[in-house]
Amino acid sequence: MFKGNLGDIIRQAQQLGETLKERQAELARRTVDVSVGGEMVRMTFNGKCEALSIHIDPEVVDRSDVRMLEDLVLSAVNEGVRRSQQMMQEEMAKLTGGLNIPGVTS
Repeated sequence: MFKGNLGDIIRQAQQLGETLKERQAELARRTVDVSVGGEMVRMTFNGKCEALSIHIDPEVVDRSDVRMLEDLVLSAVNEGVRRSQQMMQEEMAKLTGGLNIPGVTS
């Protein structure tokens, strides 16, 4: 039988929810930088996995090898999304004590 104070548990859950929202907003403002191809393509992403900037070294722009540039850009995007997600998951795990809360850590 449940012997805890349900009101206290609900308040604690609400506080955790607010703290999680604040932390997610803070992480959305943080950035991760990635580079591929010996820094031929550099990108910056925020904690929401959004690309904020891209820099392509003019030396890599070769009309006869567009495929290489496409591959570099795709690689940078995938790495940036991966690192952004990893940053968010690590920070949320610290806050939730490692609990997997759907919609929070994924």
